[in-house]
Amino acid sequence: MDKYSEIISLSKRRGIFYPSYDIYGGEAGFYDYGPIGTLLKNNVENRWREFYVFREKFFEISTPVITPYDVLKASGHVDKFMDVILTCKKCGKAFKAEEVAEENRKKMECPECGGGLEEGRINLMFETGIGPRKKEKAFLRPETAQGIFVNFPFLYQFSRKKLPMGVVQIGKGFRNEVSPRQGIIRLREFSMAEAEIFFNPENKSHERFDEIKDDVMTLIPAGMDEIKDTVGNIVEKGIISNEALAYYMALTRRFLLSVGIDESKLRFRQHMPDEMAHYASDCWDAEILTSLGWIECVGIADRTAYDLKAHMEATGVDMTAFRLYDEPVKEKKKVIVPDMGKLGPAFKGKAKEIKEMLEQMEPSDEPIRLEIDGKEVEIGKEFYDVVEREITITGKNFIPHVVEPSYGIDRIIYCILEHNYSEQEKEGERYVMLKLPSSIAPIKAGVFPLVNKDNLPSIAREIEMELRESGITSFYDDAGSIGRRYARMDEIGTPFCITVDYTTLEDDTVTVRWRDTTEQERIKRGKLVEWLREKIN
Repeated sequence: MDKYSEIISLSKRRGIFYPSYDIYGGEAGFYDYGPIGTLLKNNVENRWREFYVFREKFFEISTPVITPYDVLKASGHVDKFMDVILTCKKCGKAFKAEEVAEENRKKMECPECGGGLEEGRINLMFETGIGPRKKEKAFLRPETAQGIFVNFPFLYQFSRKKLPMGVVQIGKGFRNEVSPRQGIIRLREFSMAEAEIFFNPENKSHERFDEIKDDVMTLIPAGMDEIKDTVGNIVEKGIISNEALAYYMALTRRFLLSVGIDESKLRFRQHMPDEMAHYASDCWDAEILTSLGWIECVGIADRTAYDLKAHMEATGVDMTAFRLYDEPVKEKKKVIVPDMGKLGPAFKGKAKEIKEMLEQMEPSDEPIRLEIDGKEVEIGKEFYDVVEREITITGKNFIPHVVEPSYGIDRIIYCILEHNYSEQEKEGERYVMLKLPSSIAPIKAGVFPLVNKDNLPSIAREIEMELRESGITSFYDDAGSIGRRYARMDEIGTPFCITVDYTTLEDDTVTVRWRDTTEQERIKRGKLVEWLREKIN
């Protein structure tokens, strides 16, 4: 059995993940997380929060999955979130163009039945409607990011108008994949963790860059061979365009290593110009090597001001930030000075409104046309003067740029499982172990009575409850031999197994077995919680 099949088999057997709606035959592109998988997924997401919410001090928000048409029209997703597909005119099957063998593409021949293929483009968003009659067109969001961008004016105020500002969201994204496959790697409904970091475009340095500048990363720059170098050198050479982008690439590396990704199987590949998303000026993918090949798991993109500018143009809502100068600057500027002596008699009650509108405008050689009561009115040059004045400027408005690390949680979970999967033969039988980092293990401790008598089970149950009440996820098991119980815990990645035995009755100690080495240690019951917390963290 290949590694992928082993992971799928283990996941279904031990309640990690399995196909949704299986009793109805399943539906491609949808998977459920079982009890163990949900604990694992929550732990990975909470580990991500430790990096971005607690350490980076970013705000976390939650926004709706259903997104109005106008939002995604403005963001470019309605027109550009497309895939090229090849559809067989004979059997009707559709394929992503990039997944059809080159020979079949050249001949435009169906790889399934040999029929003729025709090329087309489809939008990958799930369309829906809002309201009982679905009059308002909407989509299931393709990314969580737009919910953050449309909140920018509020969030900027909330941050007391300080930049850089980071905002994160963990939630579901949707993509109507042409050919979903490979378990949780290519889904139609998937979990994302995204951070949007808003910067002044004139300063894309990072105040904590020195912390990561000596980290070594493996990169494949666009059109170049693989290189390995420190982050500081990579930025100095201009391979990564700015410190902010490099910092979040390095942070991504640190996060992935902390959840159990093998560093020798991790690289960052820069997008070629023809594969760049419509909103990005630069993008690097964190790719992880598995038995299925390199899998794109994180995209770190420089989205520039694309999204905020698009939403500002579509709504007229101010999406700018303000940069206060260190010292006020005096400038000479031409301004419009309305002549109320002429505006008053000509426009009567509307003169004041016209005056205020003129004062907000920049002088121009073009005729000035204003909309008054729904009618366009031309304001002749006799109604105002253009004069040069010295003004004091304390700062300037700008549209922030955005760096976005976007994590595919499901893909990362698959890679974690594969990288930490260990199989050996023990007493003539196949023995499977998941060597997950303790911090993300679904169950932290298994608790067993050595035998089901002499008060050992009741003490073991008491200990299990003490652990749970202390926030340590534990599992009581008294079925079968101790060896079988160890095996069940090893298979789901439980780092510690605690056995209550006859020595416990004598000195109130328990045996703690460490998964990876199978070494055992006796710990006082009263110190067990503290000991486990130290080891888990």
